[in-house]
Amino acid sequence: MHTSHRAWLAASLLFSLPAFAGNLCVNQGGKGGCKPTIQEAIDAAQPNDTVTVAHGTYAGNITIRHPVALLGQGSGGTVIDATGMLNGINVDGIGNPGLAHVIVRGFTVKNADAQGILATNASDVTIIDNHVTGNDRALTFPTCAPLPPYFQQGEGFDCGEGIHLSGVTASTVTGNLVDHNAGGILVSDDTGPSDGDFITDNTVRDNPYDCGITLAAHNPTTGVSHITVKGNTSARNGLQTGEGAGVGVFAGAPGGKNFGDVIVDNVLIGNALPGVALHSHFPGQSLDGHLIANNMIIGNGPDSDPGTTVKTGIVIFAETPPEGQGPPGVPGDMLLPINGIQVIGNTILGEGIDVAVK
Repeated sequence: MHTSHRAWLAASLLFSLPAFAGNLCVNQGGKGGCKPTIQEAIDAAQPNDTVTVAHGTYAGNITIRHPVALLGQGSGGTVIDATGMLNGINVDGIGNPGLAHVIVRGFTVKNADAQGILATNASDVTIIDNHVTGNDRALTFPTCAPLPPYFQQGEGFDCGEGIHLSGVTASTVTGNLVDHNAGGILVSDDTGPSDGDFITDNTVRDNPYDCGITLAAHNPTTGVSHITVKGNTSARNGLQTGEGAGVGVFAGAPGGKNFGDVIVDNVLIGNALPGVALHSHFPGQSLDGHLIANNMIIGNGPDSDPGTTVKTGIVIFAETPPEGQGPPGVPGDMLLPINGIQVIGNTILGEGIDVAVK
């Protein structure tokens, strides 16, 4: 994305939200009438206020419970260090139903035990121009950090990642650098359906355990749908475990629904799994209606699920579980096929197989 286009996008995202009213400030020491901690300022803010944070290093486990714009002075100098804490920033729609209209911009968020930036059960959340790095500190592969019970347990790789949206709708993650977490950006349905989110213009690289960008249906009663993944660079993810695609689109649980996603104009290079990987493993799943178009896909890895042993660009895969390994009482032949996938105009270089379908 050209710089001018990105600046226009950032401005349009900010000005499309309701006008933020009052202004609060945070600096180290609480000088000049400012608060000394970010949480104190968030708690003192009224709905639709702006909290501006000066350069410095501040504690994590920040919880946002109402509409607010939380603005750092740039990721180079405004740091949230969540060492020994579960999250860096938590946009908490689980505890605050109906939460909407939140902006998080201009921070480095690092060293959380689980997620760097987490948003649950919220809408119209904008996460923009942050550096999210070195999170998932409590991950002892393949065991996740202790997570709240409303997250699906035992997911192995999907332990929160750098940025995690769960049950989030009509929201935007853009312009972030996400590196050296367990995985990069995760959109899931653990706590409710995720629909209509935009993951755009991020650089997601060198996350050693999982995909760069993961769209994962963990919950058979909710679903992930109509997520747009556009203009991102996803590089060198999953190399430590061999389990990271550039963009992974998965229906994890029996009955899981993940449909209608758009994956366009991305650069997907040197990931452990294929550049784009679509996986369906259990009966009753829906992994239909995705568009994969105009991506640059270079030198990604094979995928053991469909059985490729050479570098592979795109994988579209559904399997019939072996006898006795599917859900109890469900015949293996009830696995639904994957329908309506469009693969158009991609440039695929340095792969042994360009597109694998099984």
